[in-house]
Amino acid sequence: MQPNIAGFPHPELIGTFRQFGPFGIPYQILKEGHDTVKGWTVEIEVPQTGERLEYPLKDALDDPEAR
Repeated sequence: MQPNIAGFPHPELIGTFRQFGPFGIPYQILKEGHDTVKGWTVEIEVPQTGERLEYPLKDALDDPEAR
């Protein structure tokens, strides 16, 4: 099923892997989250723990691609 990403500013990020900072653990961007007063969020999953959470898009954009 294709996510509904109309209006989401960075659909190219969906499905990509990034990591928390230069030395952090990797996470996958699963889908767009919500457009809030503080900006967009994305739903991410941390494969190492299986945890899923909402994460600010601006932070995901600052995080490097996973190595």
